[in-house]
Amino acid sequence: MNIDRRRALALLGIGAAAPLTAHAQSAYSGAVAFEHGVASGDPLADAVVLWTRITPKTDGAGLIAYAWRLNPVDRRAGGAKSGAGLTGPDRDFTVKVDVTGLDPARAYTFEFEANGVTSPMGRTRTLPTGEVRELVFAVASCSLYPYGYFNAYQAIADLPKLDAVVHLGDYIYEYGGPGSYGMNSAVAAERPHIPDREIVSLEDYRQRHAQYKTDPQLQAAHARAPWIVSWDDHETANNSWMGGAQNHTPETEGDWNVRKANALKAYFEWMPIRDPAPGGSFEAMNRSFQFGDLASLMMLETRLTARDDQLDYGRDLPVVDGQPDLAAFRQKLADPARRMMSPAQEDWLAKELAQSVQSGRTWQILGNQVVMARMDVPSPSKVLGEEAVAAAIAAQPEDIARRIEQMERLAAMGLPYGMDMWDGYPAARERLYDAVEAAGARAIVVSGDSHAFWVNELHDDDGVLRAVEFGTTGITSPGAGDTVKDLPVGELYIKGAKEVVHSDHDAKGFVLLTLTPDMARGDLMTVSSITSRDYETRVRKAYAVSPLEGGVSPLKPVEI
Repeated sequence: MNIDRRRALALLGIGAAAPLTAHAQSAYSGAVAFEHGVASGDPLADAVVLWTRITPKTDGAGLIAYAWRLNPVDRRAGGAKSGAGLTGPDRDFTVKVDVTGLDPARAYTFEFEANGVTSPMGRTRTLPTGEVRELVFAVASCSLYPYGYFNAYQAIADLPKLDAVVHLGDYIYEYGGPGSYGMNSAVAAERPHIPDREIVSLEDYRQRHAQYKTDPQLQAAHARAPWIVSWDDHETANNSWMGGAQNHTPETEGDWNVRKANALKAYFEWMPIRDPAPGGSFEAMNRSFQFGDLASLMMLETRLTARDDQLDYGRDLPVVDGQPDLAAFRQKLADPARRMMSPAQEDWLAKELAQSVQSGRTWQILGNQVVMARMDVPSPSKVLGEEAVAAAIAAQPEDIARRIEQMERLAAMGLPYGMDMWDGYPAARERLYDAVEAAGARAIVVSGDSHAFWVNELHDDDGVLRAVEFGTTGITSPGAGDTVKDLPVGELYIKGAKEVVHSDHDAKGFVLLTLTPDMARGDLMTVSSITSRDYETRVRKAYAVSPLEGGVSPLKPVEI
């Protein structure tokens, strides 16, 4: 085997003076286990990242030597790779190998070995070049461990065809302890968060990632195909932005930049994503993937690089003479200086879109965390009828009833649904649409975060259709349908928001996105339960879009 000495030492921050063989000879030789499965990610036409974690069974273990093997599934001559390296406590005993020199569009199996123990076997594949007739992606987001079983991850693992999993964030959640978010689930008692408190330190974030990756259904999804991932807010803290988060209190939880650095170090240790250059965590998230002549996938970082603080109706909507000053609020909302991405990120995206179109690729897919469609709050009483809404309010707990009443007030003022979504940054959204228009892109936006399915048509300020959007519901995370009873929230947005073609706030699952040269189809895949190990997977709804010269067609429902 060839020992990749430079990479092994760089991962651990060890100087190059001492030979790797010397470190290997002094490495921990006791019992180990592969308790967190294997994973692969960030595939290219000639490379892919392999990941695992080696758990020493003795406290105080130092360096651990490991070997890895990768073999083509087709068993044709040539193409096998192998190597060795070291891991240790400096990176929480995780292993990440960027294997290069691979063949395009080829499937491989891979495994690791340490101290006589062999890991589970994973399956991965490189990206295609040239003509591609079909691609299949599973688009996932929002997996709250205490709230339910990861049946949707198992459903992804069981798919008959899968080129990649696109995970749009909220892979973990930072909450913890009795009464915390998700602990009202029927299965929460057997799945409480570890540690049993909100996570802040590096060790906290490491423990939380480790807990999630002990789940066998998540392990199965990771072992099935390469993942292309981004973070959203809960990998750090709820509603995070460049300078803080709604769920971060400096007085009790310390400096935000320290907490953010802890979260991101653990993220890069535990996720199958290429490590950033020193100081380049944010740049590492903005990356693109080319799938032959069929599609480009561009992953956007919209949380921590440049996002300005979210506006808040209670804080930022001024009241003058007892009346809300809507003009002042709208001026603040529309301020072109408010950003989701930095100028450099916006320039990068514009160039990637243009290059993809100029290269003749049919589709430009934007992997994006939060819902992009414009959605002014619909009036429940106008859409569903005053009598039905009054009955629904009467059936709710007091806090939910107040939320419905607030919807009526916001609807009367014509205000947007979500300040944490792109609706809270309309000038930034319009700049993105300008880039789509300039490139002549056939853009499909995939979104997470909302714990609901969305099928949306995205228009610019002039009313021109610029893209379509498939928003995925949560793997387990609770949506409005879990908390608001006797009020069809999805129907409310379908009927009351112009860009929404379909919405479902009850289901759990993922979006199955299938691309061909003639059509892109989004299947809303649901699991029947997250509180029972017995479940069924089915397609709730399906919609398709066709490529046009310089744009996309309106969405059409597909019979299932």
